[in-house]
Amino acid sequence: MYAVEVRDHIMIAHSFKGDLFGPAQKLHGATFVVDVAFYRTELTSDAVVVDIGRAHDALKACLGPLTYQNLDELPQFAGKQTTTEYLSKYIFDAMAGAARSGALGPGGEGIEKIRVKLHESHVARAWFEGPVA
Repeated sequence: MYAVEVRDHIMIAHSFKGDLFGPAQKLHGATFVVDVAFYRTELTSDAVVVDIGRAHDALKACLGPLTYQNLDELPQFAGKQTTTEYLSKYIFDAMAGAARSGALGPGGEGIEKIRVKLHESHVARAWFEGPVA
């Protein structure tokens, strides 16, 4: 399987509910490095997995509205625990939508799988990966 990966980052604020989260129940900031990998079995006729520039643009478009925001105040996250795991699926859904809609350019429709990995620090990360269906 071939893969291409693009990277960006976001700086956000959020809080969690529940004793499991200890001090993270209070409003706190986080900076996530976000890696998105696009997979396909066969390369396009141009010998690529996906247009890297368009993939990076799609990631920037997804992350832009979240950057420097308090996620607790955004309507799309109302009532949600915006954990690293949850955010990786949220970004996955946007990237899969970009692949299906043609936003990744010619060949984007052939992306079979996407992995979204959020690095929350140098010692911890979480991800979601799945088929683009």
